[in-house]
Formats: sequence, C-alpha cells, structure tokens
Amino acid sequence: MKKFNIRKVLDGLSAASSSAQSPQPGTQENNLIQETLQSEHFQLCKTVRHGFPYQPSSMAFDPVQKILAIGTQSGALRLFGRPGVECYCQHESGAAVIQLQFLINEGALVSALADDSVHLWNLRQKRPAILHSLKFNKERITFCHLPFQSKWLYIGTERGNIHIVNVESFSLSGYVIMWNKAIELSSKAHPGPVVHISDNPMDEGKLIIGYEAGIVVLWDLKSKKADSRYTYDEAIHSVAWHHEGKQFICSHSDGTLTIWNIKGQGKPIQTITPHGKQPKDGKKPEPCKPILKVEYKTTRAGEPFMILSGGLSYDTVGRRPCLTVMHGKSTAVLEMDYPIVDFLTLCETPYANDFQEPYAVVVLLEKDLVVIDLAQNGYPIFENPYPLTIHESPVTCCEYIADCPVDLIPALYSVGSRQKRQGYSKKEWPISGGNWGLGTQSYPEIIITGHADGTVKFWDASAIMLQVLYKLKTAKVFEKSRTKEDKPVADIENEDPFAIQIMSWCPESRMLCVAGVSSNVIIYRFSKLEITTEVVQLMEVRLQYELNDMESPEGGGDQAPALPTPGASPSPQTSGPPTQPSTSSNNSDGGRDNVPCLKVRSTPLKQSPGYQVELVIQLVGAGGEPPQPITSLAVNSSYGLVVFGNSSGLAVVDYLQRSVLLNLGTVELYGSNDPYQRQPRSPRKTRQPSGGLCDINEGSATSEDRCKSPTSVLTSNHQQFYNGGGRGAKMSRKLSLPTELKPDLVLLSVCAPRGSNPLDHRDNSFSRSRSSSVTSIDKEAREAITSFHFCETFARKGDSGVTPCLYVGTSLGSVLAVALNLPPAGEQRLLQPVIVSPSGTLVRLKGSIQRMAFLDATGSMLPPAFEPWYEPNAPADGEERDKARKRRPVSVSPSASQELSESQYAVVCSEKQAKVMVLPSQNCIFKHSITETSFVLRADVVQMGSGICLACFCANGHIMTLSIPGLRPLLDVNYLPLTDMRIARTFCYTNLGQAMYLTSPTEIQRITYSQDTCENLQEMLGELFTPVETPEAPNRGFFKGLFGGGAQSLDREELFGESVAGKASRSLAQHIPGPGGIEGMKGAASGIVGDLARARIALDERGQKLGELDERTAAMMTSADSFSKHAHDMMLKCKDKKWYQF
Repeated sequence: MKKFNIRKVLDGLSAASSSAQSPQPGTQENNLIQETLQSEHFQLCKTVRHGFPYQPSSMAFDPVQKILAIGTQSGALRLFGRPGVECYCQHESGAAVIQLQFLINEGALVSALADDSVHLWNLRQKRPAILHSLKFNKERITFCHLPFQSKWLYIGTERGNIHIVNVESFSLSGYVIMWNKAIELSSKAHPGPVVHISDNPMDEGKLIIGYEAGIVVLWDLKSKKADSRYTYDEAIHSVAWHHEGKQFICSHSDGTLTIWNIKGQGKPIQTITPHGKQPKDGKKPEPCKPILKVEYKTTRAGEPFMILSGGLSYDTVGRRPCLTVMHGKSTAVLEMDYPIVDFLTLCETPYANDFQEPYAVVVLLEKDLVVIDLAQNGYPIFENPYPLTIHESPVTCCEYIADCPVDLIPALYSVGSRQKRQGYSKKEWPISGGNWGLGTQSYPEIIITGHADGTVKFWDASAIMLQVLYKLKTAKVFEKSRTKEDKPVADIENEDPFAIQIMSWCPESRMLCVAGVSSNVIIYRFSKLEITTEVVQLMEVRLQYELNDMESPEGGGDQAPALPTPGASPSPQTSGPPTQPSTSSNNSDGGRDNVPCLKVRSTPLKQSPGYQVELVIQLVGAGGEPPQPITSLAVNSSYGLVVFGNSSGLAVVDYLQRSVLLNLGTVELYGSNDPYQRQPRSPRKTRQPSGGLCDINEGSATSEDRCKSPTSVLTSNHQQFYNGGGRGAKMSRKLSLPTELKPDLVLLSVCAPRGSNPLDHRDNSFSRSRSSSVTSIDKEAREAITSFHFCETFARKGDSGVTPCLYVGTSLGSVLAVALNLPPAGEQRLLQPVIVSPSGTLVRLKGSIQRMAFLDATGSMLPPAFEPWYEPNAPADGEERDKARKRRPVSVSPSASQELSESQYAVVCSEKQAKVMVLPSQNCIFKHSITETSFVLRADVVQMGSGICLACFCANGHIMTLSIPGLRPLLDVNYLPLTDMRIARTFCYTNLGQAMYLTSPTEIQRITYSQDTCENLQEMLGELFTPVETPEAPNRGFFKGLFGGGAQSLDREELFGESVAGKASRSLAQHIPGPGGIEGMKGAASGIVGDLARARIALDERGQKLGELDERTAAMMTSADSFSKHAHDMMLKCKDKKWYQF
C-alpha cells in the first residue's frame, strides 16, 4: 500500500464542490495512511471478575490448600486464595449453588445445585472445569457430605433417602439408606428432608442423619440398620459432632441447642437457649428465632467453642443479624451489617477426630465477607484484602484508564493508605492458598468508580488484579441538612442527592471533575498536603434559554421584572453582572426562582491529602423546580477550563479566574446555520422562524415584552459576550421534567429550556400556568449536549493553523466547533479573559454523538493538551516557580512540530455511524454505518499496540472494532445477548485492548479484545492449586491402640462398591461427562509447567523415534551389505558358465 500523501488528497478534495456528496469509503484508499491493525490482532475474551459474589448462597473452605469457594444463586462459583488469586466459574444451568464440598488437598470441588445436579470441578488448572456431572431425576438434593480422604459422597434428599456417589467415576452406588428403614417402624409420619449427614469422627462405620422433623438417626453402615434414634419436638436445622464422637449438638427452630450422648436414647443431656430469657419458676424459656447453624469446636488447652447464627429472641425487632460465639462461660454476640448466609470455622486440623483448635470464623453475609479472629480478645475482624467493597454504595458510573503515568498509582496509594480504619486483627489473612500468575503486562491501569452516596473510588487494576487506592467523599462539600423544612429539593425525587453522574479526569495533571445528579460540578486538585478551606468557592450558574413565544405576565403589576443577567439587556457590559462568584441570586419571587439542589457548606472544610475541592459550580433551578441533569462534562488542565452541558445547552467556565466564559443554548451554537427546522428560541429580528409549526397564543406579546435569556443578544453583540461580558453570569438548567409542572407555578424570567421532554399533550395546562412564557416544544428541538473534546486543531474550514478548540457533540448528531483564544501563560492567564467563539458545524451524523478524536497527518492520535501535576499547596517561595511552570501548557500532540500546511483527521462516532473527516477542508473521506437495528452505547478511539482503532459497544450486545482511518470492520462479536441499563451505564473501553463493565451490582467484569492479551492470559492468571503435604493423622496413643477406643476405619469400597452393593437404578440419576475430560485436564494442569512437561515428553518421544530410525537404518544397511555380498558371490560363481549350463 502506498504511503500517504496529504497534499495530493487535499488537491483532489478541494477540486470537488463543497456542496457535493462526501466521497464514499474506498475512493481514497491508495493515498491514505497505511493501516497496521488487521482482524488477526483482535480476539474477545473475559479476563477476570472482581468484587463481591452477587447473591451468595453457599461456601466451603479447604483447610490444607487454604482456598475459599463461594457459590451464588445464579450458579456462579468464585474461588479465593491469597490476595490477588481469584477465579470465576459458571455452571451452565444457572441454578443456585446450594452446597459446596472440597476434596480436601485434592484440587477438586463438588458443587450441588438447586436443579438437583452434582458437579465435580477440577481446580488443578488455571481455569477450573467440570469433570463429571450427575443429574438426579426423581429426587431433590437437600444435603451433601464428603468425609475427609474418602471418595464416597453422601447425598441426602427431600424424600429422606441417602444415596452414595463415587466421586472418581461419578457413578451411583447400589447402597441406599431409605428413610423408612432409618426411622422407627412404629412411626407413621414422614421425618422430612435430610438436613444433615456426617460420620462419627471416631467410627467411620457410624453415620448420623438429621431429619428436618426433629429425628436424628445413628446409622450403622455395615449392618445396614439404625443403632439409635434421638427425637426432639422441634425442627432441626443443623447438627455438629464433638471430636471424640461421644456427643453431638443440634440446633432447632425454637432457638434452642440440644446436646446428646450417643449412648443415651431418651432425652438430651443438656438444652440451651442462648438468647432466651430464663424464667425463675423453672419453666421453658420463651421461644426464640431459629438457630440456623451451629458448630462445635474443641481446643486442647481450654473450653470448646460453640458458634451459632440466628437464635435471637423475637422481641429484638430491628436488631441486626448476629453471630454468637460461646466459649466457656462467656458469650459474645457479634452484630453483622447484613443477613448471614453461611459461616465456617477455620481449624488447625482437617481431621474430625482430633482437637479442632479453631482460630477464625469466616462469615458470608448477603453483601460482605467477614473473617473473625477467635484467638484474640474481643474477637477483632481481619482486614479484608480482596476488592469486595465495589458495591459499598451502588456504582453509578465508571472510568477505566490503561497505561497512565507511572507515578500516579504510588501517589494515590500514599494518600489512600492514611484513610484505613484501625482495630483490625494483627494476624495474617488466613485464606492464603494459590500462587500469583506471571504477569507480563507491566503497564499501570486505574479504574475509577462513582457511587450513589457521592464517593469516588480509585482502584489499581494493573496485572488483572484490583486493589482500592483512594476514596474521595464529594458529599463533604455540601451541608447535610435533613430536616423536613430544610430538605434538599433533590431529596424529594432522589434518595441519593450526592450521586456521581459523570467524571472527567486528566491523569497527567491529576485534575478531577465530577458532575452530580443534583446538577452540580465539583473541580478537584490533587495535593499531598493537608489544608483547611475557610470558604468553599461556589459559582451559581443558570442555563436558561428562550421559549418560542411569551405571554405578557398575567396580573401585570403583581410580578417582578425579569432577573437582570448579563445578556438580558442589549449591552451585557453595562448590565452589572455579579462579580462575586459565590453570591447567591436573589429574586422577588421569594427565593423560589433560584433553588440549588444542594447547599454548599458554609463552615471551614478540613481537606486531607488527596483530592481537594477547588471550585463548586451549582446549577440553579427556576420556580422551585430543580435544574436539569448534566449530560456531558470535560476538563482541560492546560487551558484551565471546564465545560458541561445538558438538554438546554452548555457552559464554559474558567476555573482559574472563576468566571463563566460561555453560556449558550445548543441552538445558539449553530448561529444562522441551524440545520434543523424548529421554532426560534427568542423572536430576534435577525432570525426569522424557520419552523412551520404554529406557536401557542401567536402574537400575544411584542418581542420587547417577552423575557430574554442571557444569549438573546448574541447575534448583534457576539464579541462583547465572548470577551468576558458574561463572566459570572448565573446559569440555570432546564426544568427537570415539564410533565411535572404544576399549574399554579409562577415562572419568572425563566423559559422552559429547549431540550425539555415533550409535554405529553399537556400543553393546555402548561399554557394556563401563571407564567411569563408559554412554549410548544417540538420533539426535534430536544438537542442535548452529549460529548466534548478539547484539542489543538483547525477551528474553521480552511484555517491555516491549529488553535486550541473545543468540539461539541449533540444528541441530534451535530459536531460543532468552539475556538478558544487563550491569553499568554503565567500572570497574564490569570488577568486577561479567555475568548471563546463558536465556529460553526463540522459534520452531522445519524444519531447522538458518542465520541470524537483527532489524528495528525501520520495517523497518530492527538490527545488533549495538559499541564504536568504540581503541588498546589506548596510554600510561597516555591509557589511562583511552580505557577510559572504550570502555566506552560504541555501539548502532547505531534501537531506542535507539524508544518502548518499539514492536515489532521477528525474521527466522529455516533449511535449509528462513524465518519472520518480531513481538516481543515472538512471533507468526509470515510463513513461507515455501524448498526441499523440497534445503537451504540459506548464508543472510544483507543490505542492498540501497533495502531489505533474505533471500539464500539452496541445495545444489542455486539462488541465491534473498526480500523482508522478506513473504518474497516476488524472485529464483531455478539458478546452479550441482552444489555441491561447497568452494563450500558458502566461499560468502558481503554487503550491496549482492555474493557470493563459491571456485570452485577457488586462485580466488575474485565474483558479484552486484544489477541496478544488473550494469548498471554493463561500465564497471567494465578494458580489455585499448589502441592501441599497433608498433615499427619492424630496419634492414637498406646493405650487406645491396645484397648481400642481410637478411630475406627471402614473399608467403604467393600460396602459401597459394585461387587457388593450392586448397581443403582439407571432412572435415578443421569451421568453427564464434563467438558474438561481427565486427559485434557492433565495437559492444561499447570500453565508453563504443563507446557514444559509436554515439550519434554515430545522431545523424549522424538528422540526415541530418532533412535528407532537409526537402528532401522543400521539394520537396512547390514541387510544391503549382505545382499551385495551374496550377489557378488553369485556373480563370481556364474561368471564363466554358459547359458545352457544353468
């Protein structure tokens, strides 16, 4: 392919008429940049899942491997080893995981599901797979038990029967314990489902079976009959053995614990109601809530531990869920934040017949995982090293940045480490199995999550791990008034008034800008020093635009004149705008006209090292209505500007001078070239109505009587406004929903902004309101601002040089340019105004604009200019030096060294299509229709290893990449069958082929679309299984060995094997071989080690074959020699003979 010659392209393009159709893709192919990315560079796969398992249902722990497994209600399986070693698997059926059982130290796990299937997982590979499955057809599984070092799995059912499965072959034994054999013949009632199975720690031949109705049976496996039966009149929830096998404990539905001797038939030897009030007259204590689980763990040195969940008295209404630890005479009640799903006691030994020596309790809650240290007084919890707090407050938005500056993660970690809570256990985290992967990707990655409570969390996402770095609480900037009279307006409609809606972050300068749901924008700077801000700087802004026609105020004199704002009079310079950015707007409407959703705090704010508030911009509403949501946001540290937009228009704010530079309705950006036929927003003499729709009450007021917006004089007075006449102007945002307007609202000097939602045929009620204006908003006019892009590029068609620009994308598919004229760096930047001037439309696409990017003539991306980070709170002597450096913006764009005549490319992607334009000629050289039937939710121009591409995520679940600039499809995968709003809101692309989204309210799923990452993924993943020696079995002792009384072993093979027990009924369960057969597993067992082993075997085989070939060759040579010798002898013998002598 030829090299790109921009001059030839421009010559060819300029020859074409400007009104002609844009060239179709392909016409310039031979002259364009050579595209390095091909379809073979792309492959889509999931990499890793982070966060708390959503809706957990069960848990298991391998005490030797020290691995924790958690199953969920959606059939997911999450495995946790040491911090950084995590794994996610999914059962295909999606049924809830009701129980998990490790094959301890074997690298395998059994899962039982609510659809009555049992599965065997192989954990000896980096991506665990199912080896066998067994699906029960006639009975429902309720409980499973796998004794330590046994290959026979007991499965209890709802009917009360127990079946036995060989976990090696996953075949059913013919040995079945039927419920009617287990209970007494005289008992006519069904005992209920099996709720517990376990063998006697001292005698494997004795099995204890707990039935829900309250019957416990001690079953002799050899004689196939019940030894003893224990009956209690309350339902049983769980059973636990004392390690000596002479006693067991049951937990019941009335909040009691019963302790039984296996020899004593009649009554329990002890009944305890841990949380019941003990009556003095010896009666039974009051019933309590059910004790759902009890564990009984012994120690050599002291009293045993009894640990239980539930059992609180019924009068503790509203009390949080509790875990109770009873140790000797002390009882500790540990309150939990969420309901308890399950708990496990971690013990020093895997052997049930030894002193258990418990050291920790793992408590699985509905939304958290807590590990309690049993060895320390007060039972402190361990600090959880896993990233399980993503959902601490619901995630509302995300950003993902790969290959960010290397000093960023250490800086965030250093300020974040000071935020950690105290009082944790001093011991090491007890779940410590597995090994980390050998990650070859060394670039730093950061994920930022915005939350419903106003927090912003920064996470280190490098090398497929996740660790929280720093947490910023934006709500600290606001007053927390919660009285009914003083309740923020946003609270009426929104329970989360501080929720983060959009984030804009500049990694190089560390500037952070967040937009909240209450229409506020907060600008933060990063500092390593603590400061106290006496007054939080506030700017109140009103995005307010004209209506089509305006009535004169009804009632005449009882209404106040319009709010004087810059632009409301023909001379904005003389209108006397408020000069104090933090001045509140006052109106004779009694303050209802300017109601900010949240009040900025008036007291001094102590700001810890980290992100510190620089400026708060609050959109103020009108008529008591809250302002309308911010739809787009961008910050540029080099220019010192922040820009935000909503359905009304946009505002450009200079945060260095604390001034509003531009406050425009979207339609005003077009100037006189509005491509859409819609009603004019104000009846200015310079623009005639372009729409064909009739206005309500046409002609009821003259143009002088109608209220004017700050932008109503733009056409006659552009330069004055852009020169800073509008600085400090109040902006208000659109009424959040016109459908919620009440007929009695008085709207003074405010016009329902264009961009409001359609009125749903309520025009009549709206026109009856005592308002100074009336509107008919056609649907076409709802043009919100959807995206921004700062860049040094060509602002207008035919420009000779690049200038700082802001490009604006709208919901109707327009891309508009705003030129930025910045004063010189240094002191002048703080004194002279920035001049901003709209420069017309660049291009129009179908659908809302999602993303814009600019390339130089060589096809390299032009990122926005930035300033390097500096310490804003440095001492005075160093501050000036820093400021001088700071004001020298760093343009990372290659355009700085380009010739002025060289061009740039603009890549624009909308919901429906993508276009590539050449600048400054503004000709479209490529366009591509991305989707006809769906729409793009997220698009990004991303840097891959060897080039750049456009990555798109569609609402129908397709993930696509397109080449740049040719827009050739490189990847199109139907990844998600149906996308919900959470995924749509949180999906992020970033450079180097990485992407992420929230797959559930509590979990982040990371994916890659890079072939390189997919190939290296196996090495990057951690190993779950590591070879560990099984601890020695407890010593029986001399006397126990001599006189008996030690642990009795049992040959289960003899009892349950096919030769004795026979075959089980084929109709009972169906065996399904897993996708990962044994041979396949062995090969993939351990990443690089497996590869090396295979390579070694292959070499050995090759050597062996070569050796055999050598031997065969030698044998053939010997044979040939022999043949040659015989032939020679024959020839000599026959040489002198005549033919007739033969």
